[in-house]
Amino acid sequence: MSDVRAGVLLIGDELLSGRTQDTNLGVIAKFLETLGVQVGEARILPDNAEVIRDTVRAFSDRFDYVFTTGGIGPTHDDITADCIAAAFELDISERADAIEALRERYSLDELNPARRRMARIPDGASLIANPVSQAPGFQTRNVFTLAGVPQIMRGMLADITHRIEGGAKVHQITVSAGGIGEGDAAARLAEIEAAHPGVSIGSYPWFNDDLRGVNFVARSQDEGMLAAVEEELQRLVISLEV
Repeated sequence: MSDVRAGVLLIGDELLSGRTQDTNLGVIAKFLETLGVQVGEARILPDNAEVIRDTVRAFSDRFDYVFTTGGIGPTHDDITADCIAAAFELDISERADAIEALRERYSLDELNPARRRMARIPDGASLIANPVSQAPGFQTRNVFTLAGVPQIMRGMLADITHRIEGGAKVHQITVSAGGIGEGDAAARLAEIEAAHPGVSIGSYPWFNDDLRGVNFVARSQDEGMLAAVEEELQRLVISLEV
């Protein structure tokens, strides 16, 4: 089974300025991993129409799936929908089905021009249901356009699962070692990884007030190979902790 990869674009000046800390990438990556899709690259983009348009187009060509978050609200700087349309040279207009979704939250009197902006959808895109605030996301070809607010974004993922054709699932194991540093194991880790094609191994140090240590994390589509690597990592830890 072939690898299926996704790109993630996190859109918003507030992310680049540090005013807002992103949590969406981790949620999307974990969601996709269960479906056999691996995130190949993620970028944070400014609220710049040309940058968003060109990056969406490039990511759509490079990846099986693309996820964007942010920029589909009611304010003037919410430009993502227009940029998605521009990336694929599509027209964009207010959609009746999107207005119907908004009516679950707003009365007709409350649907002022600002809120109606959230019903502007690129031609041919399919809506992504929003059970939290009702303003829909949308799918344009292989690009899923989601809200930036974490709670809303998570709610939208439920309407995406059935649209994803995943590849082979990547499995993961973790072996923890206390009282050592990354450098103590670096050479042996490289040997273990080289001896097991298809397995990637990372080392992640941790510290607390009393102790330091390293978590060795191995990932592979081959569960049998991963089990063999886990045994070697455990033997390595025993030898280092002695």
